[in-house]
Amino acid sequence: MTARRLALGARGEAMAAAWYEANGYEIVARNWRCKDGEIDLIVRRARTIVFCEVKTRTTDAFGSPAEAVTRSKRERLRHLAATWLEDAPIRASAIRFDVAAILAGDLEVIEGAF
Repeated sequence: MTARRLALGARGEAMAAAWYEANGYEIVARNWRCKDGEIDLIVRRARTIVFCEVKTRTTDAFGSPAEAVTRSKRERLRHLAATWLEDAPIRASAIRFDVAAILAGDLEVIEGAF
């Protein structure tokens, strides 16, 4: 991946993290990794844990950012979330999967996307 694309993704993740903080969430982890993959953002409000996939695009030439979260990506995120929850220091009363879609600098957070 090019440095330009990495920087674009980092800006998108920063925008999403700022949105969550402005809306009363605590950032638990950014770019959490294990041997099976990565979760972009893990946030919480009270005892609800949110696993967020961040997709950033400069144009919609290849589809909207949210469309990039395919069925296989959703399945992988569910598996990663289960792995994170096994060892989490936080016990969740609810979990949610969000998508933060950034297109040309405009952020849309789709809560409960899947």
